[in-house]
Amino acid sequence: MDKKSKALKMMLWFGIGSLIMTFAGLTSAFIVSKNRVDWVNDFPIPAAFYFSLFAIIISSLSLLISKKYLIQNKNLSNLFLVITIVLGLFFILLQFTGFKQIIEEGFHFTGPTSSINSSFIFLIAFVHIIHVLVALFFLIYILIRDFYVQINNQNSLGFELASIFWHFVDILWIYLFIFLVFFG
Repeated sequence: MDKKSKALKMMLWFGIGSLIMTFAGLTSAFIVSKNRVDWVNDFPIPAAFYFSLFAIIISSLSLLISKKYLIQNKNLSNLFLVITIVLGLFFILLQFTGFKQIIEEGFHFTGPTSSINSSFIFLIAFVHIIHVLVALFFLIYILIRDFYVQINNQNSLGFELASIFWHFVDILWIYLFIFLVFFG
């Protein structure tokens, strides 16, 4: 591995470490806020969040399959990369559907119909969505790039970095979902 590859991977891992600390802070603040008088016990986790969990897990599996075929079969690799991207977009749609379900329960992000629970859930999920969008941007970039320059063993670093970040946002949502189910 050359110096540039090592440097880019190190920068990605520092960024991931920073995101871990950000979400650790948000979830810690969520736990501390349980002592507030406006805390709603047994806050309903939207059904759409359950479906989004499955969508993002399947998207990681499809990305693993894409990586498996990356060098051997460009068409299969790109097919599974497209499936990953579509599932990522579906994940975001499900998140906004979850927001709508929270609003239908009578809770909003801010204002008199908000609760500390709903405010944190909106914030945590929305910040996660932003990172999913960033990961999707890079996956789409990799897909487009592969149409012009076939990815091979010598130039697969972009795919590898995008994959690491995608799997991170997947694992992050699994953590956040479990956290919200047990502490929400």
